[in-house]
Amino acid sequence: MSPITPAIVLKAYAAGVFPMAESADDPALYWVEPEERGIIPLNGLVISRSLAKAVRQRRFEVRIDTAFGDVMRQCAARTADRKETWINQRILKLYGELHRMGHCHSVECWQDGKLVGGLYGVRIGAAFFGESMFSRATDASKVALVHLVARLNVGGFVLLDAQFMNPHLATLGAITVKKPDYLLMLNAATAKEADFTRFSGDDDPARVLDWATPR
Repeated sequence: MSPITPAIVLKAYAAGVFPMAESADDPALYWVEPEERGIIPLNGLVISRSLAKAVRQRRFEVRIDTAFGDVMRQCAARTADRKETWINQRILKLYGELHRMGHCHSVECWQDGKLVGGLYGVRIGAAFFGESMFSRATDASKVALVHLVARLNVGGFVLLDAQFMNPHLATLGAITVKKPDYLLMLNAATAKEADFTRFSGDDDPARVLDWATPR
C-alpha cells in the first residue's frame, strides 16, 4: 500500500477528492471524486420546530474539539441502523493527525457527562468538509449540525461540503451540485481565510439559532 500522509489528504480535498475505505475491516483506502456533490448552503439549513426546541432547551452541552478521537470512534461503530462503516484504522489515524495539525474538528453533544452525539470534518481555508456524524440520543447529531453551521457563518466560511446526498441530509436543506460547479465553489472557498474558533456562543441558544439561519 502506498503511503497516504495528512499533507496528501489535504491536497486531495483541495482538488475535490477524498479517501474512503470499503469497510472498517479493509485496510485499503481509495480516492473518491463524486460527479454530484452534496452541500449544505450556509444560508439554507432547514431547522424544524422540534429541532429548534431541542437547541433552545439546551438538551445537550455542546463542546468543540474536546473528544475528537471518541467522536470518530463513535462514527465508526457498528449499530443496529448501521451494519457497516467506511472508517477503518488508517482513516482514524490519518484524521487524528489532521486534528492535531488543526485541520480537523469535532462538534460534540454531551448529556449527563456522556458523549451522545456529534460530527467531525476537515477544514481548509473557508471550506468545511463534513465527514460523518453519530447520535445516541434523539436529535443529538442534528443539534451538532446546527451549532456547526452557526460557527461556520460566524467564522466567515462559505462552503459546507456534505460529500454525498441522502434523504436525511435533504430534510436539513442539503442540495446537489455538479462537479464543475462544485470545483468552482471549492476553489473560491479554499482560497479564502476563515476562523473556526471565532464563535463563542454555544451556550447561547438564541445566538446559535440566529447564526445558523442568517437572513
